[in-house]
Formats: sequence, structure tokens, C-alpha cells
Amino acid sequence: MRALTLKSLRFAALLGLMFGALSLGEAKAANPLELNFWLSGPRYDGAVADCDKALPTIATQFWEKESSFWNSPLKITGFSAVHEVAFRPWQSDNIPRRYCTGEAMLTDGKVRKVHFSIIEDGGFAGYGNGVEWCVVGLDRNWAYNPACRAAKP
Repeated sequence: MRALTLKSLRFAALLGLMFGALSLGEAKAANPLELNFWLSGPRYDGAVADCDKALPTIATQFWEKESSFWNSPLKITGFSAVHEVAFRPWQSDNIPRRYCTGEAMLTDGKVRKVHFSIIEDGGFAGYGNGVEWCVVGLDRNWAYNPACRAAKP
């Protein structure tokens, strides 16, 4: 039994040396077939929803975040003055985003600015539009600090 183990250990070492020697060879560029085979890349159409379509998502996610993480009863009761700030503000090759801003009425009676972006293919696992948002004054984990500036274009 011991001889069999020693024999397989030698074989594994020899196999490792052979693969190691093969990997020391010269690196070559991919040929045209390798470059174009199933590597088409993302196809962004710029089909991003309007600003109003993201408001229910923002209200729901805000309530979940406040109640789960901050033990707060705050909810967004409504939005006003919602408008687009920018659409694809950078190069056209980047992921399409629509930047919007508006005012959110909260259950504490305060009106706060909300900045958000709608991202093409930014939803769960790349399906559907994704939404990133920030309510000014309630960015408790400072993800978009200062004053939600990082949520703007």
C-alpha cells in the first residue's frame, strides 16, 4: 500500500512539473476568433425609466432602512417637485443613468430633499432598473456624505 502511495505522489509531482514547464512558454495575443466568440459585451439602450417611476421604490426602501437599521418610525408620505437633473452626464459608453431630485414629505412633518438615480440594468442580478437614493439629513451611515452630494451627477 505504501509503494502505491509513493508511486502516485511521484506521478503527481511529475505532472505538476510538466504543467509548470508548459506555463513558462511565451504568452500570445488572442486570435480574432477568440476575441469575438461570445464576448459581445453589454448592450445598453438608454432605456431608463422616468423619475416618477422610482418613487414607490424609494419610499419602500426608505421605510425598510429606517425601521430595520435605525429603529425609526419615519416613512415617506409623498413627493413633490420631482424633476430630472441629468441623463447620461458622462460618456455614452458608461452605464446609462437618469439623475433626479425632488422633495420628500416625512411622517415627522419635515420636507427634505431627496436625490436619486435610476440605473439601466442596475436591479437585482442585472435585471431591470436599479435605484440609488439619498434623503438629505437622513444619510445616517454617510454613504453619500456630505449632504447627499455623492448621489448627484
